[in-house]
Amino acid sequence: MNRYFGYVRISTPQQNLQRQIRNILAEYPQAEIIEEIFTGRKFQGRKEFDKLIRKVNTGDTIIFDSVSRMSRDAEEGFAMYNELFSKGINLIFLKEPHINTDTYKSALQGGIPTTGTNIDCILEGINKYLLSLAKEQIRLAFEQSEKEVQDLRQRTKEGLQTARLNGKQIGQVAGKKLTTKKSVAAKAIILKHNKAFGGSLNDVETIQQTGISKKTFYKYKKELLTESTSMFTESTSAC
Repeated sequence: MNRYFGYVRISTPQQNLQRQIRNILAEYPQAEIIEEIFTGRKFQGRKEFDKLIRKVNTGDTIIFDSVSRMSRDAEEGFAMYNELFSKGINLIFLKEPHINTDTYKSALQGGIPTTGTNIDCILEGINKYLLSLAKEQIRLAFEQSEKEVQDLRQRTKEGLQTARLNGKQIGQVAGKKLTTKKSVAAKAIILKHNKAFGGSLNDVETIQQTGISKKTFYKYKKELLTESTSMFTESTSAC
């Protein structure tokens, strides 16, 4: 029995997969959804996609919301398309249906029939042109996807540069500690329970109590000790 898989991908945890999932299930409700969060452009490291490629068999179908979800690297995306096509895997791109593998198959199989006359050499040339055109359409779709990424990066770079020239602060101010709810809660536990501040827990026990990493714990502890020293110095000076 042929299977349907919907592959959805986002490049940052802040993005949402649900739009892609809705689009796929609206047209292919039987599809098994494969989710992935991946920040790179290359196929290497896309664990869920790699698993899916090893899982699919001839006759199975992979559905993408758009060609950019398969790849934003033109050369590699085109190579992967050809590899999957040669294995008999059906590929569907909801936003670019003109490069679905069914369309490509039609270009391969649906040429103008020959006549057995001298005109066949002309018909063969036309058929080769149609096949070449189909391949070019596929390549162009991946190239457009790659260009969109490059354009976005350039616009972001220019936007940041404009903001800096206008005196806006980009990112965290150098030397300023980042305060979060997690850091406030962890520091409160350290101040209350760690032996360095009069508590009863050693460092290992405090790390377990706060639920933060060892590196983060010692960072917070150092900040608290520095703050305590500063406050003591200020109070002494005032006296």
